[in-house]
Amino acid sequence: MVSVRLMVLAAAGVAIAGCANNNTHNNSLPTPLYALQKVPPAYRKTPEGVIVDDADVHLDAQGYRVDKNGKRIQQVDVQQKMANENSNPVAGYYISSIGAAASGNVMAPSVGAGSGVGAGPGSATIVPGGQALPPVPRELLPTPGEGPMPPQ
Repeated sequence: MVSVRLMVLAAAGVAIAGCANNNTHNNSLPTPLYALQKVPPAYRKTPEGVIVDDADVHLDAQGYRVDKNGKRIQQVDVQQKMANENSNPVAGYYISSIGAAASGNVMAPSVGAGSGVGAGPGSATIVPGGQALPPVPRELLPTPGEGPMPPQ
């Protein structure tokens, strides 16, 4: 019994020693590809010192895209854009922290949101081909507390 334990401990020691070789030059485990190939940054500096992103658009010191005149492009003023919008995803629900129902309207769905696959009641049970399901035979509709229906 003791010799079996010693053999198991020796085998475990050899396995641990073989797997514990974690030197940077001699690693017994394979290195994943993402560790071998570094991801390039999303921007680079030209020899003139201009910062350019991966789509060859110039960037300013804060990282915003700028046009040839140095004016920021593709910048959205969210407060101005949402000024006339009064949609609220929880409109009408009682909010306990304010002690009242939430104000606003629930946003209307976009055009086409009520049609197509996955729209409407029962959409989770789409029948392949669009045909209606066949009726269930009477033999498979047992009455509670009774046996199978007699043949007709």
